[in-house]
Amino acid sequence: MPRAKAAGGTAAKKPRAPKAHKLAEKFPNGELLRDLCKKNWRLGDVIGQGGFGLIYLASDKDCAKVGPDAEYVVKIEPIANGPLFCELHFYQRVAKPDLIEDWIKSRKLKYLGVPRYVASGQHDYKGVTYRFMVMERFSTDLQKVFEEAGKVFSKQTVYALALRMIDALEYLHENHYIHADIKASNCLLGYKKGKTDADTIHLVDFGLAAKYAPGGTHRDYKEDPRKAHDGTVEFTSIDAHKGVDGARRSDMEILGFCLLQWLCSKLPWEDKLGDKNYVRDAKIKYMNDIQGLMKKCFPSGNAPVEITTYLTMVQKMSYDEKPNYNKMREIFQKGLNSLGIKDQWKLALPLGGASGKASPKKAVKRTLKDSDIDSPVIKMKAKAASPRPGTPKAGSRPGTPRTTAQKATPKAVAQKKPSTPKQTARATSAARKATSIKTEAKSPRGRSPAAVKARAVGAKAIAGTLSPLASPDRGRALNGTARSRVKQRVQSPAADSPAPKKRKVVRRKDVQMSEIAVQTSPGLKKNR
Repeated sequence: MPRAKAAGGTAAKKPRAPKAHKLAEKFPNGELLRDLCKKNWRLGDVIGQGGFGLIYLASDKDCAKVGPDAEYVVKIEPIANGPLFCELHFYQRVAKPDLIEDWIKSRKLKYLGVPRYVASGQHDYKGVTYRFMVMERFSTDLQKVFEEAGKVFSKQTVYALALRMIDALEYLHENHYIHADIKASNCLLGYKKGKTDADTIHLVDFGLAAKYAPGGTHRDYKEDPRKAHDGTVEFTSIDAHKGVDGARRSDMEILGFCLLQWLCSKLPWEDKLGDKNYVRDAKIKYMNDIQGLMKKCFPSGNAPVEITTYLTMVQKMSYDEKPNYNKMREIFQKGLNSLGIKDQWKLALPLGGASGKASPKKAVKRTLKDSDIDSPVIKMKAKAASPRPGTPKAGSRPGTPRTTAQKATPKAVAQKKPSTPKQTARATSAARKATSIKTEAKSPRGRSPAAVKARAVGAKAIAGTLSPLASPDRGRALNGTARSRVKQRVQSPAADSPAPKKRKVVRRKDVQMSEIAVQTSPGLKKNR
């Protein structure tokens, strides 16, 4: 069908869509790159994706394959793409190692959370030219830690992060650049000797970085709807929502929204992020009513005064005003002091999950292992896990008596505790039967009154010996007093009763062995 014609007879043209960025081809592990200084870099595995390109591990060592402990990363994008081009220009101008080191020394900092530029160049692969940039390697991003912690950080962590981010932003601003995309996923933890450095944080991804004062003159405030809502919608500044070129106050406002989210878990406008105009209007409303914003984010009334003070200071800034970095740092330093903490460059990140502690189950195990090693409970568990002396081995004849070396001590018998009342009753009944069997086997059929009395005393001794199984405290009492009485009564039969011939006195030792035999001898268990 012929196209419809517009007035004047010419065909109506459709608006041309923006040019799509090409996705980078995945390079194999071992691919060799050469930078502008003719230095070789060996690519490793892909560890992430940024902008419209891939991020690889890399090494400057002479190796055929790069392992997981590489100290560098390489960002690669097709040369026609724009994000890496802008980021590369920033690194070449602002992130040179000597510039960063001079800044650290002049400001007496422990470190600066800005990555160092290492190398860059171009590489041809399968007929396509790619641009690459070599950077120092970092560990996991702050967003992952935030989510694993239940999307909330402690005041100590947030205030410490604020101090380090203000340091980094001051350095960028003094070099006439803004970041424009501050967020947790663009904050990476350090990496040293194959391990995460949980006390260093670096601001990365400068794809939206731009000069706020090209030629030394600050840009004029001018709204442009074509550039509206640039950046990450939940954190970007009100200026960016209106299409205004970024300024230093924009970075400080974005940081404020990040700090607020890290403390309260969710910003008020996050329920409709798909409606960018709604987000813009909500930010305008709440930045004109900071107290209302705090009530919305902290309904229980525990809003941190530090965040309120910081956002109020940002809200009062003019478009081209230089932030008072020292005063902003002072806010969060006082916040740490109010918690009884000095700024010692510790982030106190909850790397173990919520609140930074192990799960309750793991914590109990660790406590038992470290502090209760002498506990009777632990000793009983260890004893149960090891083979008991005198326990018949597989294949041995049931009912084999144990040797003298295998006999248990009275203390061990008193502390032995059946797991249930039912087992206690069974053990008591079996012990009584065993005593009866043992006494009948060693005495004549015609028992005298003294023998009958000795039998009763032996049964009572068995009950007194087993009673500690249900009550450890009672068992310890019977250990000394009751058992000594039993021994005296057994060894002193009634004077008025004639002693039977060849009668063997039931002693304490026999009483104890009766119990042990019942509990451990398979033969007696079978008879029961």
